[in-house]
Amino acid sequence: MRTIGEAARASGLSVSALRWYDGAGVLVPAVVDPATGYRRYTADQIKAARLIAGLRRVGMPVAEIAEAVRDLEHPGRVRARLDAHQARLEAGLADARRELLRLHTLLDLEENLMTRITLSASDLKAALTAVRFAAADPIPGLPLPGGVLFETGEGTLTLVATDRYRLAVATAPATVEGPPARQYLPTAFADELLRLGSGPASLDLNADSVRTEVAGAELRAAPLDVDFPDYRRLIGPAGTDTRRVAVGREELRELLSSAPEVRREHDGTAYPVAILALSPEGGLRVAEESEWTADSTAHVAVNREFLLQAVDAGGTGQLLLELDGPVRPLTIRAGGDESRFSVLMPVRA
Repeated sequence: MRTIGEAARASGLSVSALRWYDGAGVLVPAVVDPATGYRRYTADQIKAARLIAGLRRVGMPVAEIAEAVRDLEHPGRVRARLDAHQARLEAGLADARRELLRLHTLLDLEENLMTRITLSASDLKAALTAVRFAAADPIPGLPLPGGVLFETGEGTLTLVATDRYRLAVATAPATVEGPPARQYLPTAFADELLRLGSGPASLDLNADSVRTEVAGAELRAAPLDVDFPDYRRLIGPAGTDTRRVAVGREELRELLSSAPEVRREHDGTAYPVAILALSPEGGLRVAEESEWTADSTAHVAVNREFLLQAVDAGGTGQLLLELDGPVRPLTIRAGGDESRFSVLMPVRA
């Protein structure tokens, strides 16, 4: 039998620690003198104290230390606890390394005024598909060269494209590190992104360049020096007389295919026009050219090909069309999805 001081020297635990483990019920001494309160420990308890000291150094929780002490007569169980704790430590170390690497990356981004956007390639390509049809053609001399706006938000990446006659917006969830970014990137770069593989995608944006990597494939481009308009002002709130009509994509295609032909001309090029109006039941119909007047609040005329492209880009499911009169844009939304929509400018009567 050893005194508490001898047990402390033999085990590597302090006297106060032995008292604490006694109070916690982890290592109760074999004998406690009722008059003096002196504690005495057996040789087996010294072995248990040495085990406790080692487990304490590697950070095992007290509850598990107590279980290991109770299992000392079954070495296999103690070894299993040691292996499980080691696996937790290694997993925690891997997590810590990843977090430290992320923090180093964040510091690099801040120092270099760079923004890193991380999201799934499928979400990125779905958003690009939803807006690509509205991107301006890259024709020299146009006020807005061909491109797609990439804009970061709080946990989001928003893509916007417009050719002044139509506008499309799509938002995808993303992890954004670094300062807020707003870059207008060439349509050729957007088209290359659409051809990339699957998996996580990363976009590094700064004032002079953008770099992306998906499944080991890397793309680089220079942003366009364009003052992209504030698309939020172009959208604006719905008017008090806005009529919202839900319609299936195939139903809308059938309506357009059976509609009488109406054509207009712009810059010497003729194009088909679709005149959308409300049916008496509140549904959607395609109106005759004779009904196309500037004072009607129940219809809007738009470029038919633009409308079909917006329908194709909207994915599956129903569409929600917002008709706000003949001089207001037509808004097309995916039913139940506020993250993407398109706007078509009206054709005047």
